Amino acid sequence: MAYVINDDCIQCGACEAECPCSAISEGDGKYVIDADTCVDCGSCASVCPVGAPQEG
Repeated sequence: MAYVINDDCIQCGACEAECPCSAISEGDGKYVIDADTCVDCGSCASVCPVGAPQEG
C-alpha cells in the first residue's frame, strides 16, 4: 500500500529529494505522493523531520 503525506507536512522537500521513483511532488499546502508510482519503500518517512509520510 502506498504512503500518504498527512497535514503535518511543512513543505521542506526532504521527502521529494529522497524518493527513488519520483512519486512525490509539491501539492497545494503540502507534498503529495502518487499512489500508482509509490513502491512503498519508506524512504520518504525516514527523512521527514515531522513524520508526515505514513503508510496508507
